[in-house]
Amino acid sequence: MSEAPRKFSFDTVFDAAGEVAYAPPRTKRSYTAEEVEEIRRRAGAEGEATALASVAAQQQQALAEIAAACALALPKLAEVAHNHRQGAAALALACAKGIAGAALERFPEAPLQAALAALAQEIEAAPRLTVSVEPELADGLRRILEESPQTAAYAGVIQVRAEAGLGAHAFTLDFGDGQAAFDPQAAAARVTDVLTAALAAEGLHAEPLIPGAQSEPES
Repeated sequence: MSEAPRKFSFDTVFDAAGEVAYAPPRTKRSYTAEEVEEIRRRAGAEGEATALASVAAQQQQALAEIAAACALALPKLAEVAHNHRQGAAALALACAKGIAGAALERFPEAPLQAALAALAQEIEAAPRLTVSVEPELADGLRRILEESPQTAAYAGVIQVRAEAGLGAHAFTLDFGDGQAAFDPQAAAARVTDVLTAALAAEGLHAEPLIPGAQSEPES
């Protein structure tokens, strides 16, 4: 079996004048203690530099991965915050409707008295005031209107009509030159529509849920 060919290596090369043009470096076979220490120091420094470069590269890669993860997470966090706002708004509306409904059950005449107080100047000169309410409240409101300070000085005729088409605790006021109406269900629907439109317009670009979450820390 033939041996594999070996690459030819030049040893000492002489030029045309017989001078040495090239001489391969001689392998040093012995070192002093100072030389050994210097070689050890250089090897340690090279190893440390290589390790630091590797650590820096790993840190840079880790930071890039963190930045990519944040870029993917932020839209999801904005969506979660938006859903939280919607849920909080729905809960607030439900609580407000419950409180308003209980208040109307306890004081059904309060909205009518407030409307009469607000329209006192308009109603004062009207010859007739017609109040239309749901049938369940008609009799009670007649007595209330007779004793109410808002209508005690009213010189015109007050007429209370029961209308089955009106919603619960709703009423209308007709004083000849003008009209006013109150419907708690319609009012609640308008508030819901306005809040829903505001949340939709705000979308995923609202202020952070935690105040100062995007501000720089103070030094």
